[in-house]
Amino acid sequence: MANFSSTYPNIAAWTESCGWIEIGQDDDSQSFVRALDMGGMIWEGKSKYKTVDAALDDLEAALEKIIEEIG
Repeated sequence: MANFSSTYPNIAAWTESCGWIEIGQDDDSQSFVRALDMGGMIWEGKSKYKTVDAALDDLEAALEKIIEEIG
């Protein structure tokens, strides 16, 4: 069985050294999943996903690009 960091390496890297993620609806955002750092929101996903896995896959792909950009 794979662990979280092998399935979602960019999410793991982000939460270990760059910022945090939020999952779920709140009053401040329409997105279901978000990535933040000390400066605030850096990425927001869609408002709905068919599964949590789909939301995490979307976040994983977005963070891959963001991590590459900030190098």
